[in-house]
Amino acid sequence: MIHTALWQPDLEQLNSSQMALFIVQVNKKYNLALKDYASLHQWSIDYSADFWSELWSFANVVGDAGSIVIKHPNKMPGAEFFPEAQLNFAENLLALSERHPNGDALVFRGEDKVRAQLTWQQLQAAVSVFSQALKAEGVVAGDRVAAFMPNLPETIIAMLATTSIGAVWCSCSPDFGVQGVVDRFGQIEPKILLACDGYFYNGKSIDNLPKLSDIVSQLPSVKKVVLVPYLRNGLNQAANVAIDFSALDNTQLYDDWLAPFKPQLLSFERFPFSHPVFILFSSGTTGQPKCIVHSAGGTLLQHLKEHQLHGDIHYGDRLFYFTTCTWMMWNWLVSALASGATLLLFDGSPFYPNNEVLLDFAEQEACTHFGTSAKYLETLSKRELVPNQTHNFDALRMLFSTGSPLLPESYDYVYQSIKSSVYLASIAGGTDIVSCFVLGAPLQAIYRGEIPCRGLGMAVEVWNDEGKPVIGQKGELVCTQPFPSMPIGFWQDDDGQRYQDAYFSLYENVWAQGDYAELTPRGGVIIYGRSDATLNPGGVRIGTAEIYRQIESFSQVVSSVVIGQPWQGDERVILFVVLTHGELLSDTLIADIKKRIRSGASPRHVPALIVQVSDIPVTKSGKLAELAVKQCIEGRTIKNVTALANPESLTLFSAAMLA
Repeated sequence: MIHTALWQPDLEQLNSSQMALFIVQVNKKYNLALKDYASLHQWSIDYSADFWSELWSFANVVGDAGSIVIKHPNKMPGAEFFPEAQLNFAENLLALSERHPNGDALVFRGEDKVRAQLTWQQLQAAVSVFSQALKAEGVVAGDRVAAFMPNLPETIIAMLATTSIGAVWCSCSPDFGVQGVVDRFGQIEPKILLACDGYFYNGKSIDNLPKLSDIVSQLPSVKKVVLVPYLRNGLNQAANVAIDFSALDNTQLYDDWLAPFKPQLLSFERFPFSHPVFILFSSGTTGQPKCIVHSAGGTLLQHLKEHQLHGDIHYGDRLFYFTTCTWMMWNWLVSALASGATLLLFDGSPFYPNNEVLLDFAEQEACTHFGTSAKYLETLSKRELVPNQTHNFDALRMLFSTGSPLLPESYDYVYQSIKSSVYLASIAGGTDIVSCFVLGAPLQAIYRGEIPCRGLGMAVEVWNDEGKPVIGQKGELVCTQPFPSMPIGFWQDDDGQRYQDAYFSLYENVWAQGDYAELTPRGGVIIYGRSDATLNPGGVRIGTAEIYRQIESFSQVVSSVVIGQPWQGDERVILFVVLTHGELLSDTLIADIKKRIRSGASPRHVPALIVQVSDIPVTKSGKLAELAVKQCIEGRTIKNVTALANPESLTLFSAAMLA
């Protein structure tokens, strides 16, 4: 690994970044002499309550903090942050709208190539109208509002309106199949469903109405479907095109539903810090997707920290992140409104109608912070694009990458071919915490192949198999102290056992994220991929159970196991199948399996490879040994071989076979 820094902070970052100003505030109040990021991070761990209290003040959180910062500070789960606080999530996201009411709040670009935008004043008005409509439908605090939507301004308006009245928001992108949506929304029983009639991707128009009808028929809790005619009456076609939604019960078009209401001055009811704001979905190896409930206060405070201190996002900056409404990065993106950022929204393929569509968008909108996936940067490099020769990125200060480990070669590509002075912040966290464990900081240098630092207030370590912290060695990424964005819990997990099993079964009172990582001597972090059996293709965490569910109907398949394999800077999904005696894996069967998974789950669930094997390892209790297969494929030491009923089957799986 090259140990020469690719980027070093200049005097402006060292003296004028928001992180530098935060250090000044802390030093002054506590009579300290913190001089760099390492000392600031250590203080934020050693004096956790002081850190989160100072962050509340620095970020100008709207609400009453109360007198207690952390209750039960040594208990995971069980710690309570700001137990006396009262706030409203949407109020904080709209708090800066009066500062420049006619400035851009949202800018949208879709594959139709038409630009749409909302000023802060228009956004407030739209949220006011939508919240009135929700109240008229009987939506109250604690009710769920779900969206089956692309990344449109209407989606953000609906989220803000939902959270403004204390209701709980959840969303899913429109490329998911019927079962995938029902498995998610069916558990949380939403009262309102916001949905689109279709969407655009890679030059194709995809009609969602038949799928939507099937979904709604399986969601009896939905009292109203609000239909956004994006495909038919959207930006790419003439208005007033007829849309037949007669097959959908209790459905109104978006504009018709809102028509009875006029903009009013927004009022916000404040709720406890731990009041639920989002439900995100992360599935495992068995059963339906887990419904992870996140708190308004924890999400807000963590995002303010990551945006303002780590991302140096100022009022008026213009933030883009290429994401769908399924991925937690959508929630992360939208929270930047609380810092006064303009959100740049894009819906569609990142490479249609050409390889430069996102680069064009960033240039035309004077993007200051550009967020994408490691795979996107790798693809730009492979397609030999040299953006710094074709585009003007004078406004661009930060480039975020997440979803999978960023290849060292991609660091070279960014600094050689995109912008030599940009801050390249590879970040990693998860749906589980709707935020980051490790990320960048404007005071930290960038080294090839390394994430710059651990997040402030995050007691992140890497532990070996003996449960001991190590530096310069690979191990399990853990967090040893509570933090505000820990989930409230899982939906319908009354005794908290599933929550406990998910994160605290490996080490007592220590959060284990399920990432295989290394902490470098200079404080950087390298993520190598998942240490558990959860899949992560393209940065979207999905569970193997959703794939197994789709292939159960194939009589030819006796058993199967699916794993994720690190591959060319990303992760590819591999499905191994055992077929009935004498049956061979034909191209037709492969195509049928992929088609079923695509339609029943989503395109992201479709395996890159389907491989026939004669046997699959299981434990002595009959459970699939997914992790053993994954470790075998990656050439790693296989743990607990003695727990397998058929360990000889592991010889069927090897890195060489799948190279």
